[in-house]
Amino acid sequence: MVSKSLKEKFLNQKAVVLWMTRLSGSGKTTLAENLESELFSMGYLAQILDGDNMRSGINKNLGFSAEDREENIRRIAEISRLFLNCGLICINSFISPTNKIREMAKDVIGRDSFIEIFLNAPIEICEKRDVKGLYKAARAGKIKNFTGIDSPYEIPMHPDIEINTGELSVEESVEKCMRIIIERIRS
Repeated sequence: MVSKSLKEKFLNQKAVVLWMTRLSGSGKTTLAENLESELFSMGYLAQILDGDNMRSGINKNLGFSAEDREENIRRIAEISRLFLNCGLICINSFISPTNKIREMAKDVIGRDSFIEIFLNAPIEICEKRDVKGLYKAARAGKIKNFTGIDSPYEIPMHPDIEINTGELSVEESVEKCMRIIIERIRS
């Protein structure tokens, strides 16, 4: 097998997993897409994994119970590790609501390759951005176990990056992330 280090050398980048966490509507997918675009424009290869593409495919058999959420994140972490071993930058945007779940993901991926990005957006801002009407449905009791409404979200204890998406523009958020991650991905 070709080693990870040879793949990284071939791609001229160091592989990492950027793990974005917070509530629905906090800006995770928007930031992920903009980071991918910025990295690509600089010659780096990244792959985005997010709730929509995972829950419509490999994790479509999972619900939102505590056990299913943990299995969802475990599978995502395993897939992320595969991308990592290919030398790719993996950009993940998942609510991943508990510290326990995020710690499990770090253990699967490898702590040295895991960059936790906390999108610190208040629930009020997340609800204003709710284009799918999920918060409204959750508050009406139509969606059960919705994180931030009737299921808890635990603030990360020591994120590597904290972005207040209620105060920073998308461009400012990308710039703040890039200042921190660029040294980790340069080969």
